[in-house]
Amino acid sequence: MSKIAVLIPCYNEAKTIEKVVKDFKRELPEADIYVYDNNSTDNTAQIAEQAGAIVRHEYMQGKGNVIRRMFREIDADCYLMTDGDDTYPASQAREMCNPILEGKAEMVVGDRLSSTYFTENKRMFHNFGNVLVRFLVNKTFKSNVRDIMTGYRAFSKMFVKSFPIISGGFEIETEMTIHALDKKMKLENILIEYRDRPEGSVSKLNTVSDGLKVLKTIASLFKQYKPFTFFSILSFISLLIGIVFFIPPLLGYLDTGLVEKFPSLIAASFFGIVAIQLFIGGLILESIARKDRQNFELHLINLEQNKNK
Repeated sequence: MSKIAVLIPCYNEAKTIEKVVKDFKRELPEADIYVYDNNSTDNTAQIAEQAGAIVRHEYMQGKGNVIRRMFREIDADCYLMTDGDDTYPASQAREMCNPILEGKAEMVVGDRLSSTYFTENKRMFHNFGNVLVRFLVNKTFKSNVRDIMTGYRAFSKMFVKSFPIISGGFEIETEMTIHALDKKMKLENILIEYRDRPEGSVSKLNTVSDGLKVLKTIASLFKQYKPFTFFSILSFISLLIGIVFFIPPLLGYLDTGLVEKFPSLIAASFFGIVAIQLFIGGLILESIARKDRQNFELHLINLEQNKNK
């Protein structure tokens, strides 16, 4: 039987962690349940261990740091990631894992946004942020991922062992999605029934600061994965600014035959040069990104060969 690992990153989830562990043990009795405690100040770790989970610790704060350690330390055929706040249904755990175990997907995304999220979640800006991030990612990468920031996902071993995690916080889900899209890994969306946190359980997500981190991550990964498009946009903007500055000296020259407004002409020249440099830089970085994709494919081949040995 293929090995399944349930990954539960936790920070102060004493109120719900026992139920979460027991629910997933019931639905996936053959799975190992891992709870990684991230400096909780309550008794999350003790409760999780008493419930039957394998408890470990990550002392660098942030969900991304926890996931990084999980991916490095745990060996499995299928990895099911969930939260310790009892918002994701354990009853759909098997449905989430099956596409991975059957080799039909490298990542399965638990889609909250197409079901109960907007009625269950009471934080308006969280709703807006999820929709905005979904629009930006799908527009940029020409994809149809229905929930970019969901914490309920299943992964193949190939994905886990080839994913270079950079993010340290809640932007990790966005990074996972963009990495999979760029590397042309098969994604599957599965509709899940999301429920809000039970009374007394407090969200660790800060709407403003974590939302800005996610948007910054999207911009950074867009630059990294699609450098020619990114720098071409900047080049076009710089060129437009240069044209605006160039128009007054040009009109003056056509009217009088003299070059006046030298500061505007100098500014126009500056922005024109910047536009050229940005365009050339985009071409160079696109070549590097393409080479990186080729090297990544070779890395996947090596992983597959080592798995079959």
